[in-house]
Amino acid sequence: MTIRMAGTVARLEGDWTLTAITRNLDSLALSLQQLESGIGKKLRVDCGQMKDADISGLQLLNVWMQCVRFRGVEPTLVNVPEKLRHAMQALVGHCFKDTCPEAVMLA
Repeated sequence: MTIRMAGTVARLEGDWTLTAITRNLDSLALSLQQLESGIGKKLRVDCGQMKDADISGLQLLNVWMQCVRFRGVEPTLVNVPEKLRHAMQALVGHCFKDTCPEAVMLA
């Protein structure tokens, strides 16, 4: 599990499972420190390189996105793999409905 920040894009990579997140929590904190805060700013959260996710990983992603909002930046999920969209919908879909513009996400 990794978050790579590059300007207005955050790239999520690897496994977002309980095992992976317990080993890489510092990656989340570091990504928030790298984020330029400011009201009206937007952050594209690219999920294209996420390999797997479970309920723990998705809950942590939701908390991370809330922390991004607290910094005055609005995150939007993009390139969400179909398998991951289904997991988000089945496990915690209501948490992601405002941040994933892909209509199929909540169909």
